[in-house]
Amino acid sequence: MSSIPKILLLLCVLCLAACAATPSDDRLIRESWAALDRFVDRDPGLQDWIDHAHGYVVFPEIAKGGFWVGGGFGRGIVFERGEPIGRATTSQATIGAQIGAQSYSQVIFFRDDAALRTFQRGNLEFSAQATAVAATAGAAATTSYERGVAVFNMTRGGLMAEASVGGQRFSFERL
Repeated sequence: MSSIPKILLLLCVLCLAACAATPSDDRLIRESWAALDRFVDRDPGLQDWIDHAHGYVVFPEIAKGGFWVGGGFGRGIVFERGEPIGRATTSQATIGAQIGAQSYSQVIFFRDDAALRTFQRGNLEFSAQATAVAATAGAAATTSYERGVAVFNMTRGGLMAEASVGGQRFSFERL
């Protein structure tokens, strides 16, 4: 089997996985706490972000893949002052030079109530490749909020090479 059919098969599997049954809220909350622990293990400075942010959304796993056209999907939990308040989904679409598949975790911090409410209304959208900071040791100390939002990504697995354009959209539903 050549590499193109393998990649197309992988994209189909990713799409089917994104359409799979929604995990329970309890399970998603546990996975979100575990993802936060992994972020802090990678960069202990992120604990300060968790402690001082007005809110944050944690996506324990976002799966994405592409071959010229790509996409991704993930589910997460929204926290306000450390307490879970809602479910979130993220979807991505990209076009351009890209090949492969990967999964990663993402946490988005909201500096204040206004930034969190913007997210809850579904008004937050951005180019994921341009705005996310890789969660590595020391990254938290050199990152700042941009328009009330800061984003950290942490690779879980896979390999993807891309020079693409696209965006990431979010939805919110109260628990």
